[in-house]
Amino acid sequence: MQNTPDFAKDTLLEELQFTRQALVWKLDGLSEYDIRRPLTVTGTNLLGLVKHMATWEARYLGEIFGRPFPEPLPRWQDADGSDLWVTPDETRDQIIDFYRRACDHADSTIKELPLDAPGHVPWWPRPNVKLFTIVVHVLNDTTRHTGHADILREQLDGRTGVAAPQEQPIDTAAREAHWAKVEKAAQDVSPAG
Repeated sequence: MQNTPDFAKDTLLEELQFTRQALVWKLDGLSEYDIRRPLTVTGTNLLGLVKHMATWEARYLGEIFGRPFPEPLPRWQDADGSDLWVTPDETRDQIIDFYRRACDHADSTIKELPLDAPGHVPWWPRPNVKLFTIVVHVLNDTTRHTGHADILREQLDGRTGVAAPQEQPIDTAAREAHWAKVEKAAQDVSPAG
């Protein structure tokens, strides 16, 4: 039987790995344009979300614990949003490979350090942290951005789900009927007051 810290670490790591796979899967079958194009007024795009998570996994589960990522990263003080979109000279494969390398580096940090290992996040109001706190933070951020990716993908081609084997054929008629029911409920609400 595992002790509690090992069980917690293993569970957090498994959840993080599963959610990472879902994020990358959201790119499958889409054109270069569709994975890069801005799909919200703030410019959110699918490949940019992967690049963003790669950058911040490398930072949070690397340098915060004195284990810098072996490749150059933008300085955290220069957070200008350039990690949220992809230039024409950056390829899908380069970004996905960067994410995989960042994840491998992050996984090594999680596996090799105890959950109470101290770290320092200079841009946080309370900068002294423990590995447990940062793993939860990264898992939360990855889950949030994977949810964004799910909505973006649904806007592009209607595909939803967390992994290819769970993907179901799209029943257009059922979706239209459900949408109409939700829209009618929203319209039927009487104004407050």
